[in-house]
Amino acid sequence: MMFEVRAFNAAGQEVRERVEAVSAAEAQEVLRRRGMFVAGAAVCDATEGATRAAGRSSGKLPGGLIVKQLAVFSRELSLLVATGTPEVAGLAALERQASDDRWRTVVRGVRERVEGGEPLSDAMAAFPHVFTGVARSLVAAGEAAGARDGMLERLAALTRRQARTRGAITGALVYPALLISVSVLVLMMLIMFVLPRFSGLFETLDTGLPPTTQALVWVSDTLRAWWFIAIPLMLGAVGGAIYWARTPAGVRTIGDVALRLPRFNAILRSFQTARITRLLGTLLEGRVPMLEALQLTRGSVSHHRYVALLGDAEQAVSKGEPVSVALARNGLLVPSAVEAMRNGEQTGRLSTVLCSVADYLDEENEAVLKSLSSLIEPLIMLGLGALVAFVAVSMFLPLFDLTASAGGGAP
Repeated sequence: MMFEVRAFNAAGQEVRERVEAVSAAEAQEVLRRRGMFVAGAAVCDATEGATRAAGRSSGKLPGGLIVKQLAVFSRELSLLVATGTPEVAGLAALERQASDDRWRTVVRGVRERVEGGEPLSDAMAAFPHVFTGVARSLVAAGEAAGARDGMLERLAALTRRQARTRGAITGALVYPALLISVSVLVLMMLIMFVLPRFSGLFETLDTGLPPTTQALVWVSDTLRAWWFIAIPLMLGAVGGAIYWARTPAGVRTIGDVALRLPRFNAILRSFQTARITRLLGTLLEGRVPMLEALQLTRGSVSHHRYVALLGDAEQAVSKGEPVSVALARNGLLVPSAVEAMRNGEQTGRLSTVLCSVADYLDEENEAVLKSLSSLIEPLIMLGLGALVAFVAVSMFLPLFDLTASAGGGAP
């Protein structure tokens, strides 16, 4: 294994030399024997290669997978460090246990950097797409205070909460999305395959077709005749909408619309308030300075209105203004949370109050998600059922009219 050793010679000049050795300690010993003062050693080829590979793979890791793996990583590493396991050995154990190859590459890169003499927070900084600024700051604070296991446990609790919230939101959306997908598929089958069988029958009728039936027949004929254009256009429209929703302009527009919706805005405010108070409280409990905590929280929030609010709060706090007053502007945070923050500042227990507010809001948000999912699911079923019934009635309505006219004309 090739190591790059950083040392100082007798003249006080810095020297960087690559040494092939079994371990970092052996590589450092080679330069010590030459009378040099060794400052550190890092793996050259393996670390750089692992960093590049992890950088490529970490960009492909889904956000949910990153949160789950980070929660497991911080929790297990905190347990290992608390029981006296050396940090490098703990990272090696986590590397062996990793089930995802992409995540294993990330852990390997962190382990090799720590083995080369870097602090854990610096090693994590080599993979910014995986380890957020909040995670790195908590670990760095733990290293400075000599309580890495405690800070890793805080990080594990934070990421577990994030994973739980993400899972709750995903679970609330999966069933409605499945219902919509199945209903759209059923409608397409009715229009493309079932309705054409009725078209020939409709042509033999002397009576005129109802407007709804005429419209469905026209849609069916158009789709069957131009399917090679219609289907790509529909898929392109869906893909274009998804692409636009991920652009900065789309994210800003969707965020502004969400804040204006009558009932959804309260839900969005509650979720954003819970996230901000959770991050701020955890960072302040980790002895991170207020300005740095606000900056890290701002980097972890996606909604541009809340990003701007936290940026304004940074400037206000730097001028000596209380953070509760700065965050109370624009009414973006839940009023009760702002009031609790004000009381926490007065009593000197701001970090504890923020975490308590986040716990309360998380419980409320979970209950709201459950009630919304239980309300939305029957509404979607009713709406889609009515749409399917409309198509079915439109297909059979000419037959009903024909039967009624035949019965009315009988002697």
